[in-house]
Amino acid sequence: MQRLALFDLDNTLVDLDEAFRVWAEEFAQDRDLGHDGVSWLIALDRSGHPHREVFFAKVREHFGLPDPVDELWSQYRRRMPHLVHCRPEVIDGLFRLRASGWRVAIVTNGTADNQLGKIRQTGLAEAVDAMALSGIEGIRKPETRLFEIAAERCGMTLSGGGWVIGDNLTADIAGGRSAGLRTIWIDRGTWPDADHKADHTVTDVLQAMEILLRRDW
Repeated sequence: MQRLALFDLDNTLVDLDEAFRVWAEEFAQDRDLGHDGVSWLIALDRSGHPHREVFFAKVREHFGLPDPVDELWSQYRRRMPHLVHCRPEVIDGLFRLRASGWRVAIVTNGTADNQLGKIRQTGLAEAVDAMALSGIEGIRKPETRLFEIAAERCGMTLSGGGWVIGDNLTADIAGGRSAGLRTIWIDRGTWPDADHKADHTVTDVLQAMEILLRRDW
């Protein structure tokens, strides 16, 4: 099997949950929503709205905000790349993989400005060989084509095999398996008792990197 590693971005390479918490605190403070407002925003986020337009429509309605939904969503996208951080050891791990002969790409769903901003602000753009973003390609995980694009940009094809590493059982694990790839699931406790067929389960992306680096080729 070829050394191809396709990493998810949010809550895989970066801790989006922590960045969202900071954003929620700022948002609530700016609008005098109080601690209960922060808790409500976090609870709504964890309830799993896949599209932020829906999320901000609910936020606007709940708090009676005058801002249009599009403006709330736009403000969020501009701010979030500055709140997301990537641990230095994660960056180092990506460079270690590449130094060991791996080709590494980021495969993520999300709008182009938001996801590109995160990748560039965190230094991840320099730590990977390629990226495939749904907001640019017009294709979302778990569709196989987004993984194919990432592999092609690494000079490879999915037929040679590889790995998908991510926290989402549908987009990353089921999507990776459908693409004919092996998978490592990062279990963050948000899918309790979920049935899955990932090849490995870890709690941190660094553990996933060590699995790849230890493989006996």
